[in-house]
Amino acid sequence: MTHNNERADFDVIAGWVQPGERVLDLGCGDGSLLGRLIGERGARGYGVELEDAAVLAAVTKGINVIQGNIEQGLAGFDDGTFDHVVLSRTLQTVRHTENLLREMLRVGREAVVSFPNFAYWKNRMAVMSGRMPVSEDLPYEWFDTPNLRFFTILDFEALCEKMGLAIRERQVLDDAGQLVAEEQNFLGSLAVYRLGRPG
Repeated sequence: MTHNNERADFDVIAGWVQPGERVLDLGCGDGSLLGRLIGERGARGYGVELEDAAVLAAVTKGINVIQGNIEQGLAGFDDGTFDHVVLSRTLQTVRHTENLLREMLRVGREAVVSFPNFAYWKNRMAVMSGRMPVSEDLPYEWFDTPNLRFFTILDFEALCEKMGLAIRERQVLDDAGQLVAEEQNFLGSLAVYRLGRPG
């Protein structure tokens, strides 16, 4: 299912993007996801990335990238410019979570968010054995991690409820990239959401 060593959440996200839709990928890295959406789905896309090397890598792939800090908001984009605004495996590194989610749904019809689930059973076992978890979805040691927040599927859904965001779809994957149907907060390593505006 997953292309070479690409991430399993890319498969889920690609399935949600229809041909010709406009996509904004926040923290797009080297442009791998956008490249796939453009190539496979005929999407029209832009990326926002802060790191110089990643911006250069994306530009080299022919991806339209704007160098910028998503923490400073999306003021450069008009309301409703995009069909999907994607934030893949980046929400846990963001300081102003609620503001960014609001901004994503201002400039996009739908927000697509993926994040590592801290309540995954292997993470719980690591903490119970006295160590911070390190895994494919949480690949950093505690002292060099860019992650500011460690939260769970239940925490994220409580935030969506507090903000009045509509959860349109949720897919949860284990660390092998397989879909998890039951006990998702316990058996799921990575969660992927489609969110809509309040109301």
